Amino acid sequence: MTKKEIATSFLKTAGLGDVRLAYEKFVAADFIHHNQYFKGDRTSLMNAMDEANKAEPNRSLEVKYIYEDGDTVITHSHVVKDKMEIAVVHIFRIPKDKIVELWDLGQVMEKDSPNEHGMF
Repeated sequence: MTKKEIATSFLKTAGLGDVRLAYEKFVAADFIHHNQYFKGDRTSLMNAMDEANKAEPNRSLEVKYIYEDGDTVITHSHVVKDKMEIAVVHIFRIPKDKIVELWDLGQVMEKDSPNEHGMF
């Protein structure tokens, strides 16, 4: 798989409910992340994602844009939940065939935004 395919497959698998499988297939054992709400280790984020999926699952996740530069892959995705839609940017570091580092930034999409260009 290419690095873009690894990032996209991870997002689709984890984002649509099979978090543990996504980690098993695509995330390195020594993975770290930079989400400010959880400890920076692999298990903490995996458990948080699993709990979030159980509490309020995503209805859909579509990667709109994807960029690759060296071992870095950046995705810009549209996530739809029952009560909101979110624009999310993920930054992955994938030196070989597993994700070793992750940053994620999200913004709730306002239905009445004055910006005529939208989030995508």
